[in-house]
Amino acid sequence: MHNKLKNDTFLRALLRQPTEYTPVWMMRQAGRYLPEYNQTRARAGDFLSLCKNPDLATEVTLQPLARFPLDAAILFSDILTIPDAMGLGLYFSTGEGPKFERPLRDEWEIRDLTVPDPNVHLRYVMDAVSQIRKSLNNEVPLIGFAGSPFTLACYMVEGGSSSDFSLVKTMLYQRPELLHHILDVNARAVTAYLNAQIEAGAQAIMIFDSWGGALSHAAYHEFSLPYMEQIVSGLIRERDGATIPNIVFTKGGGLWLESIAAIGSNAIGLDWTIDIGQARARVGDKVALQGNLDPNVLFSNPDTIRAEVGKVLQSYGKGNGHVFNLGHGISQFTKPENAAAMVEAVHELSKPYH
Repeated sequence: MHNKLKNDTFLRALLRQPTEYTPVWMMRQAGRYLPEYNQTRARAGDFLSLCKNPDLATEVTLQPLARFPLDAAILFSDILTIPDAMGLGLYFSTGEGPKFERPLRDEWEIRDLTVPDPNVHLRYVMDAVSQIRKSLNNEVPLIGFAGSPFTLACYMVEGGSSSDFSLVKTMLYQRPELLHHILDVNARAVTAYLNAQIEAGAQAIMIFDSWGGALSHAAYHEFSLPYMEQIVSGLIRERDGATIPNIVFTKGGGLWLESIAAIGSNAIGLDWTIDIGQARARVGDKVALQGNLDPNVLFSNPDTIRAEVGKVLQSYGKGNGHVFNLGHGISQFTKPENAAAMVEAVHELSKPYH
């Protein structure tokens, strides 16, 4: 049954409808900068155990909302749950980030890739979504998310993070048909996964294309964007009488905003390198914009943070269609009181623009 949200400002902003103020949330808002998160993570044993335990995933999803008056919650999970469910063997080595035991190197492994059933192989994510949605008690909307097909492929082929993506780019230029095969399977997997999150209670969807910006202009338009377009066109757009908006975020995608705005998504996430006013002038009549304070601003002090928040709001200007966020995830070294100063500044300083 459809229960009315007490605060739907975030959803209205994504649909470019009138709001009283600019809504705000933070990428990685449930994370290591919060002492309470670190305590829960210690109880879980490690990061992956935290993701796979719906009770604890719910607990950490709600922690930032207890601290700050944020306008949305985001599912606590990881973009690499899909390749893990495909059998690549995700693990996290201390201080080194995610790695796969079985990266895709041989042609037969690539040909054998299949789309995992999200309600079977990723049941723990769906359980977390429905539990978080219940626990939120319709205070604010819940964002579900996934990595983009290209970003997932980078990890699946490289076997972990990479500074230059030499393996995946070699495949891209030498064996493009193999990479296209991986991307096609990934796109179908992400679509099924996101739709399952919507069925479980997610009220907005975000696609993280963290590594799309590492591509050339031509390669981005062949190997990343079309697969995100495929996902967007396959997403459930309405459930329980409510529209389910979606956001596409290519880090480093500022050069390609016009192409991104044409894929049918409701909103574009922006990193901190682009002026949001210029982005609005280019595509703001087609999509909402989310962003885009440099997360490093939060290393300063409340007065500076307030001034920098003011600059982003002023650059966007009057009117609707802006969701305030950082241009990338909040750093683990941020003081929580500085995050609080940002949220407060956004709510207060944005009112005159609406």
